[in-house]
Amino acid sequence: MSGVTIAPLSVVPFMSTTFAPVQAPVSKTGPAKPVIRSASDVSSLVNQGAAAGSDARIVVAIALGGVFLDAYDLGALAFGLKDVAREFSLTPAGTGLVASAITFGAIFGAFFGGFLTDKIGRYRVFMADMFFFVVAALACAFAPNAWVLGGARFVMGLGVGIDLPVAMAFLAEFSRLSGRGNKAARIATWCPVWYAAISISYLLVLGFYSTLPASHSGLLWRLILGFGAVPAIIIIAVRSRYISESPVWAANQGDLEGAARILKRSYGIDAEVARDTKAHSGHTQVRAGALRNYGALLRGVYLKRTVLATVIGIASAFAYNAVAFGLPVIISSFLAQSMLTTILASLVLNLGFAFVGGLIAVRIVPKVGAWNLTVLGYALQFVALIGLALVGRPASTPEVAAAVALLALFLLGQGIGPGSHSMTFASLSYPTSLRGVGVGFNQTLMRASSAASLFLFPVLAATLSTRVFWIIAFAPLCGLIALLAIRWEPSGYDVDAEDFKAGTQPLAG
Repeated sequence: MSGVTIAPLSVVPFMSTTFAPVQAPVSKTGPAKPVIRSASDVSSLVNQGAAAGSDARIVVAIALGGVFLDAYDLGALAFGLKDVAREFSLTPAGTGLVASAITFGAIFGAFFGGFLTDKIGRYRVFMADMFFFVVAALACAFAPNAWVLGGARFVMGLGVGIDLPVAMAFLAEFSRLSGRGNKAARIATWCPVWYAAISISYLLVLGFYSTLPASHSGLLWRLILGFGAVPAIIIIAVRSRYISESPVWAANQGDLEGAARILKRSYGIDAEVARDTKAHSGHTQVRAGALRNYGALLRGVYLKRTVLATVIGIASAFAYNAVAFGLPVIISSFLAQSMLTTILASLVLNLGFAFVGGLIAVRIVPKVGAWNLTVLGYALQFVALIGLALVGRPASTPEVAAAVALLALFLLGQGIGPGSHSMTFASLSYPTSLRGVGVGFNQTLMRASSAASLFLFPVLAATLSTRVFWIIAFAPLCGLIALLAIRWEPSGYDVDAEDFKAGTQPLAG
């Protein structure tokens, strides 16, 4: 498949867009206020950036808190999987089902969460989904058998699936268009936050492992899963104080007055709605969320973007889940290390390479672009996986060092490339009216890939040992092929303006 070719440091969209200029925001004490007559004007004000001292960064931080919780809950069972299998006498297939139950829940949550995010708004969905995490985390901690544990993990997955579309919408719609901290950089921040959550779960494992008596070591996985309720309760407690609806979404629903209030409260911009707009507000076209909007992702300018974002997402999820969530198994089994060494090595690898790679991506994506960074990341991963397959099961100290270095290279590539920008492509390939279903569709297929990976890795690892890396290597290779075929650069492109160009979107009056 061929696409529009772009220069490495420039942005060439699939379609050009224009919108009416808006008076630049001025100080609240100044003589004039920005005037908004349409959703396009609201989007333009957001693209210029928030005023100093506004709540926009707090809104972004709360949205990232949801991402943190998603990652923690998805990775919390990594170290305890062997204990779960032993306690409940599970076969490898049963272990894979328990491990992947959260991902099956996320598949359903992402599909319907994306639709609800566009249909009823970012605020309502975000205010509701944290309760899934609290209830499910406590149910996991006290699960009497594998069926209850699997069911609770499924419910937890519903929360994870619902949360990602709304979190990405907040990150995109409370950020400037260009410059440092632009939309692409803000969305890419989800990656280091994700790895921070994984690392904190490792630290908690280390803390509990060091303090629990040997006779109670079987409680480790219960404590780790139950602890997931704590950050969820904290987010519930603080988000009602700061979180607001997306001003661009509100404007797209025809509520310019509401959008103006949100701009003032959360963005620090004291705008007013033009009088002639108020007089004709009843005739405002509304870009309403609907299940049929999933079909719009596969038509027109969005088809190639959807194909690219989907392939990137699936390839990233499959490889990352197999390697990162299987990291404790790889280190303890393939590299024949103790539990303590496994915990410490996993922590160092995630913080030193995946987390740092994510920070690098956030800093340089406004200048380098998401496409270039994703190509680089997949290339590093492909080399790392081929190297791990060739090294096999290390038999000497140099071979162990080489295997660890290759794992580090894989995680660095994930942080710099697909780990950061799978969400960049999924979120910024679509305007506000399609962003929820766009991310929801992407996450539905990504979670399906994750479920397959989490289920297959224990089975394939038990059967193939280190030869499993040959199979995993196909994932970054597919990502590279898709990127070379479709050269779409979302960073710095005003995709929200496509909502205001006639003929690009289905409208509801």
